[in-house]
Amino acid sequence: MKRSLGVCYYPEHWPDTLWREDARRMAKAGLTWVRIGEFAWSRLEPEAGLLQFDWLDCAIAVLGEAGLKVVLGTPTATPPRWMIERHPDMLAVDQNGNPRKFGSRRHYCFSHSGYLTECRRITRLLGERYGRNPHVAAWQTDNEYGCHDTILSYSDAARHAFRDWLAQKYQSTDALNRAWGNVFWSMDYRSFNDIDLPNLTVTEPNPAHVMDFRRFSSDQVVAFNRAQVEVLRPLTDAPVAHNYMGRITEFDHYKVGADLDIASWDSYPIGFLSDRLEATPAHKATFLRQGDPDFQAFHHDLYRSVGRGRWWIMEQQPGPVNWAPYNPIPLPGMVRLWTWEAFAHGAEAVCYFRWRQAPFAQEQMHAGLLRPDSAPAPGLLEAEKVARELADAPEVGDSPADVALIFDYASAWAWDTQPQGADFDYFRLVFAFYRALRRLGLNIDILPPDAADLSRWKLVLAPGLFTLSPDLRAALPSCPGQVIFGPRANSKTPDFAIPADLPPDLPGLKARVTRVESLPPGIAVALEGGGQFRHWAEEVETRATVRLRRADGLPALVQGGNLGYLAGWPCDATLHSLLAQLCADQGISTLDLPEGVRRRATSRVCFGYNYAP
Repeated sequence: MKRSLGVCYYPEHWPDTLWREDARRMAKAGLTWVRIGEFAWSRLEPEAGLLQFDWLDCAIAVLGEAGLKVVLGTPTATPPRWMIERHPDMLAVDQNGNPRKFGSRRHYCFSHSGYLTECRRITRLLGERYGRNPHVAAWQTDNEYGCHDTILSYSDAARHAFRDWLAQKYQSTDALNRAWGNVFWSMDYRSFNDIDLPNLTVTEPNPAHVMDFRRFSSDQVVAFNRAQVEVLRPLTDAPVAHNYMGRITEFDHYKVGADLDIASWDSYPIGFLSDRLEATPAHKATFLRQGDPDFQAFHHDLYRSVGRGRWWIMEQQPGPVNWAPYNPIPLPGMVRLWTWEAFAHGAEAVCYFRWRQAPFAQEQMHAGLLRPDSAPAPGLLEAEKVARELADAPEVGDSPADVALIFDYASAWAWDTQPQGADFDYFRLVFAFYRALRRLGLNIDILPPDAADLSRWKLVLAPGLFTLSPDLRAALPSCPGQVIFGPRANSKTPDFAIPADLPPDLPGLKARVTRVESLPPGIAVALEGGGQFRHWAEEVETRATVRLRRADGLPALVQGGNLGYLAGWPCDATLHSLLAQLCADQGISTLDLPEGVRRRATSRVCFGYNYAP
């Protein structure tokens, strides 16, 4: 696999007299890919039906003549102002009933059929014009689905589409009433037209209602993305990607990815540390200018799974960003470190955001590879260094992993719907397991919740899995080692009810969770021999082997055959020692890495990373 570098560029932001020099400098810096066009709809079509593609023709030609390959984005994340006049009801509506107005970006509702028709139209026009252009070597659909809390819409369009979705799923309101348990609080419906969206209720809505709305909302993203891909497929042979974000769980990335050739994501390590990660003030201070040592790697592994092996970074932070609560400058060398870590996890390309810092509008404080005056920024020097290193670096090779971690978007929706504890968060739980595995020096594969074959891994972990899919249930015997579930795993039916036989209902594991409790900060359940459960603990009745007990004698980890169940959320130190022991049981070699030091072993190269200051 040839690894390459790229950059995001906005030729419409700059005079065309500058384009040729920009392209020359990009090529000289060792860049290969240039992403353009994803926010350019108003310049492509300033009035409805008035198409102005000449400038884009010229920009693509200039970039291609410099030896650069273009990733062309569909501009559907930023519909122009005239689109709102044509479709005034296309705006998304927040949970308080307020429209998400024009004036920034992502101002559309996925359920609006008129806007979807417009998206198909502009995508078709682009595909017909550039689908066979030799310089357009890849496509990107839209931009960052889910950014700015834009998946869940409570618009009229969403209400009507949700009713249709429910009617197709349940066929009758009697079936829906039974599935949702609407006998509770007299919530029975006589018609699908009686069903509203689950917002603005007096107290919490029925969790089954919310869960179906979350499934529906995810399906709308899948359908929206698929519509563009289906338009492009007959018009181009170039691969199609979408650029996902970090810690966005509101839609099922696996299902969106099934229609694409490449999964890419936008990596902003320092922004994410400040904005999207629960951590102590000391941890955030230690990694202030580097980013968390595990957050990027988690998403590298996740999107490798979403892309079925093919993945990129479409936007890599090159300096301070503009959108986090605080935006420090990266330490010297971090841009290079982030880039090489992505390649070690199998990235085909790393593209920096952006070429030149914009001197205007919302992102003018976001650094680029160039300053606004076109002088090189520090990030460019590091990108150039990576480009030189790539020319002489050996192939990375495959990265076999003995351990797999299951990540499920529906579980994130479920525990967001009914957290039971103010700080119970599915991503946070899974990431705690991932972090502990990384500190043990391990490679980790992330699997979808319907994984049908576990034979490649000696240890498979499934914390917090909402339901056990039929495919995964059938695959459990294929694991040659241990599959460890819990806490909260398989604790609900797909209709969001407690199973009749009580969870976790795992084949061959004689154990039942009889009571659960969520624990406030500072409160813990002690374990025998030291260690603690924090956040969440469960009481289990079992006839299975008890591997670990709580200090009060109740089971904490039970095992039957190749299945185990963990009845609580271990603190970080406990989780580290527990996973080390589980690995030792399966003959998996581990390390005890210092804080901030991480490792990625491939079949040909072993990479080490120092995130410490």
